[in-house]
Amino acid sequence: MLNRKLYGSPGGHALSPHSIHAAVTLISMLGAVAVFAQMSIAYGSSITLDNARKAAAAALEEARKNNWTMAVAIVDTGGNLVYYEKMDNTQLGSAKVCIDKARAAALFKRPTKAFQDAIASGGAGLRVFGLQGAIPVEGGLPLIMDNKIVGAIGLSGDTSEHDGQCAKTGADTLK
Repeated sequence: MLNRKLYGSPGGHALSPHSIHAAVTLISMLGAVAVFAQMSIAYGSSITLDNARKAAAAALEEARKNNWTMAVAIVDTGGNLVYYEKMDNTQLGSAKVCIDKARAAALFKRPTKAFQDAIASGGAGLRVFGLQGAIPVEGGLPLIMDNKIVGAIGLSGDTSEHDGQCAKTGADTLK
């Protein structure tokens, strides 16, 4: 006989499998909804070339330190390319992917990992596939200066987690 009581529930009340399924579905939907809510940070003036170079240099230094080969792109608030650099021996596909990640982070005002997480949660999160320009792979981050989005950084070339680590290093240099 199946014991349907969920141990540790408040007051010792049993939860049915249906209740548990409903709770899991609700939590998944709330996580997916979060990706569709933009960051409350406003756009500011677009990033300068000097600041774009500074962020890119820090990101690529993080890649070099870890023996990863990467391509980096910095875009302005409108998603237009400001700076691009590809390390020697970086896979060729990363050239365009890093630009797409940066553009998605700028235009949607959120890290591209938010799209990756939404899709991974399934359900309503799968709506990300319908968003033109959304790149559901970690490695794109908005660039924030003086509490305003000035552009975004995108990296590609290694695992998406490593791309994200390098993007964060670049973004952190502008704070």
